[in-house]
Amino acid sequence: MKVLVTGVKGQLGYDVVKELEKRGHEAVGVDIEEMDITDAGSVKRVMERERPEAVIHCAAWTAVDAAEDNEEKVRLVNAKGTEYIASECKALGCKMMYISTDYVFDGQGSEPWQPDCKSYKPLNIYGQTKLEGELAVAGALEKYFIVRIAWVFGKNGNNFIKTMLKLGKTHDTLRVVNDQIGTPTYTYDLARLLADMIETEKYGYYHATNSGGYISWYDFAVEIFRQAGYKVNVIPVTTAEYGQSKAKRPFNSRLDKSKLIQNGFTPLPAWQDALGRYLKEIY
Repeated sequence: MKVLVTGVKGQLGYDVVKELEKRGHEAVGVDIEEMDITDAGSVKRVMERERPEAVIHCAAWTAVDAAEDNEEKVRLVNAKGTEYIASECKALGCKMMYISTDYVFDGQGSEPWQPDCKSYKPLNIYGQTKLEGELAVAGALEKYFIVRIAWVFGKNGNNFIKTMLKLGKTHDTLRVVNDQIGTPTYTYDLARLLADMIETEKYGYYHATNSGGYISWYDFAVEIFRQAGYKVNVIPVTTAEYGQSKAKRPFNSRLDKSKLIQNGFTPLPAWQDALGRYLKEIY
């Protein structure tokens, strides 16, 4: 199968292309230089030339705080860019997978969010524009997957683990929030699931993070330092004590992943195991 993958320079796009190639698919990885998703003409040209059977759309504006000062630019990338791709997928009759986020919800309460929940209430510009992208895909196509993920880490790019390891080298004490709850997602594991999914016609909304239970960023930091062998004293603090970041963050990033099993997909391994493999990969 010929699959076009956007955002090939990002954490996820990079791993998705590698996984597809491993399986013998023809993966065409593009980034802004090859296909500017904010330019409808560029999207049309590249997609008509390549004529993929599927598109896995990983490219996005993901700098959550910076998004608050750049609403127009962010909307152009996350919403309009997605709309242009969906429109071309419709014209070519190819399936589309859109990578979204728990930020489309309001992040309140403690119940895990269900994939088919439509109680959208984004807290910030990033969440709002990602939701607009979801709606563009669902509005234009019948053959689509919308896969929401959270707390992403991968080899290619910055993430919470890399930040902690960097800070752990220069600090013996760190304050980390303990009232934002979710589960990490390792792009290497996620790429395998996305490849499994794109090979099927089991369309719809899904949630995908690693398994192993729900944790706070504080729990995650403690385990990172434990596995990396760093002696760092991690102090749990509330979001209010830590100080508000520019963009509001969800307290509840719990995503219910049972739909994966119901549809015959293999869930991602435990996050603790994923962290161990990731540390080996980056060291």
